[in-house]
Amino acid sequence: MSASRLVLSIVAGLSLILLAAGPRAGAQNASPAAGTPPAGGCGPVGTPIATGGDGPALGVPPLLQEGKLVMAVNATLPPVQFVDEDGELQGLRVELGEEIARRLGLEAEWVNIQFDAMIPGLEGDRWDMINTGLFFTEERAEMLELVPYELQAISLSVPEGNPEGIDSPEALAGRAVAVEIGGYEERNIREINDAQVASGLEPMDIRTFNTFAEAYQALAAGQVEVVVSVDAVAKFYQDEGNFEQAVSGLAGSPASLAFKNRPLAEAVATVLNEMKADGFYGELFDRYGVAPIDSACFEVF
Repeated sequence: MSASRLVLSIVAGLSLILLAAGPRAGAQNASPAAGTPPAGGCGPVGTPIATGGDGPALGVPPLLQEGKLVMAVNATLPPVQFVDEDGELQGLRVELGEEIARRLGLEAEWVNIQFDAMIPGLEGDRWDMINTGLFFTEERAEMLELVPYELQAISLSVPEGNPEGIDSPEALAGRAVAVEIGGYEERNIREINDAQVASGLEPMDIRTFNTFAEAYQALAAGQVEVVVSVDAVAKFYQDEGNFEQAVSGLAGSPASLAFKNRPLAEAVATVLNEMKADGFYGELFDRYGVAPIDSACFEVF
C-alpha cells in the first residue's frame, strides 16, 4: 500500500468510527483509521522474530546498542505518555514500547526529550526509535521509516465552562492559541489559520511552547485562550476537571512509530502483528480508550 493510499483509506475509516461514536462538538476533517489490508493478508514483514524472552532477535546493527531498544518519548501527554508522581514513565505508548522490547528480547531504554529534538536525534543515531505518537505525513514517510499504529486527531481545549463559546476553528480568529512547537498540531493550526485569513478572518495569535504541559499551564494562567493538542490529551485534561474539550476530531491522522533503518522497523511491525493476533494490542488500546488502527496488518511506510 502506498503512502497516498494509506492517507486516503484513513480518511474514509475514521469517518465511520466517529459516526459510530456519536456527534462531537465542532468536529471537522475527521480522519484517522487505516483501511483495507493488502490482498493476501499480512505476510512476512521481515525476519521472523524470536519472542517471549528467548534472547535478542536483533544486534548491532540495526540497533545502536547491543541488547537495548533505545526509544525517544516526549512524556508530557497524559494518558498516553507522562511521568507520574514517583518520576516513572507511564501511559499507553510506554507500555507498548516496553512490550515491543520484551518481545524482541531487548531491554527498553527511554530518553525523555522535547518533541522538536526527536527527528534530528533519530537521524543522528541518538536513539533507535521515536515512540511519541508521531503523526503520519507523506513528507515524514519520505524521510523516515514509519509504522502507523494508533489513530489520533486534534482538539481545542478551553477553560472549564467554555466562557468564550469556542465551537469551531473559526472561533479562534483573533485569539491567543497555544500549541507545542514543531509538531503536526502546530503545522495544522497554522494551515487552518492561513486559510481563514485568506477568507477574510482575523489571524490567530499562535504561541508555541516546548511541551503541551507548558501550553496547558499557559491556559490555566490566562496567558492564552485555547490549547491545540491531540484528542486523547484534551480528553484527559477534561476528565481531570481542569479544562474543557470544546472541539475534537480535527485534521485526523494515524500516529506512527518512527525509525531510521528499515530492518528495525520491519522487526517492530512483525511483533505488532503478533500483539494484534494474541490480543495484547486490542486490550491495551481498549484500556486507555484510544482508537486502534483498523487494519489487518501493521506495515512499514
